[in-house]
Amino acid sequence: MRPRSLNPPNVITAARIALCPVIFVLALTPSLLARILAFVIFLAASMSDLWDGYLARKHGWITDTGKLLDPIADKLLLVSTFVPFYILSHGDRPVGALPWGGELPLWVLLVVFGRELLVTVFRSYAARRGVVIAAGKSGKYKAFFQNLFSGSLLLWYVLRMAALGSGWREELWDGWAAFHGAFVGGTLGLAVILTVYSMVDYLWSYRGVVMRGT
Repeated sequence: MRPRSLNPPNVITAARIALCPVIFVLALTPSLLARILAFVIFLAASMSDLWDGYLARKHGWITDTGKLLDPIADKLLLVSTFVPFYILSHGDRPVGALPWGGELPLWVLLVVFGRELLVTVFRSYAARRGVVIAAGKSGKYKAFFQNLFSGSLLLWYVLRMAALGSGWREELWDGWAAFHGAFVGGTLGLAVILTVYSMVDYLWSYRGVVMRGT
C-alpha cells in the first residue's frame, strides 16, 4: 500500500518548517534567554531532520511530498540562522562578532544561498519532467556541517553573553574561546566546501534530466 503524504515523518518536517521563523526572531533578540531558546529550538529542529529520515526509511513512509518538503525545511532552517548571523556579526558588537573573523563574509552567504537557489531551480525543472530529486548523501553531509556550524555559533552567542554579563575570569573564557572559536571556523569551512561539492554532485548525477530535455 502506498504511504500517505500525512505521515509522522512529513508531520515532523512540517513542524521543523514552522519553527524556522521562531529561531530567526529569537536569534536576533538581544537577550540571554532568547539566545538560549534559539539554540535549544534549533537543536531540536536540526535533530528532527535525522529523526524523520530514520522513520521514513524504517517504516517505508517515503513519499514524494516528503522528498519535496525535506529540502524546503533544510533551506528555511539555513535562512533562519545564516541571515541573523550576518546581521549580528555586522552590527551587534561585541556579542555578534564571530570568534575567528568578526564578520560573516557576504561571499559565504552568496555561495550558500546561490547553491540552494540553483538546486531548487534544477529540482523544479526535473519535477516538470516527472523526476522527483530527493536530498542525496552529499546534500545531507552539507546540511549536517551547516547545522553543526549554526548550532556552535548559537551556543557561542549564549556563552559570550553570559561571559560579558557575569564577568567570567578572563583566563577561563579565553581558554574556552580558543577551542570554541576554532570549532566554529572549522565547521563553517567544511560547510562551504561541501556546499560547492554537493551542488556539482547534484548537477552531475542528474545531468540526464537536462539531456532528455534538449
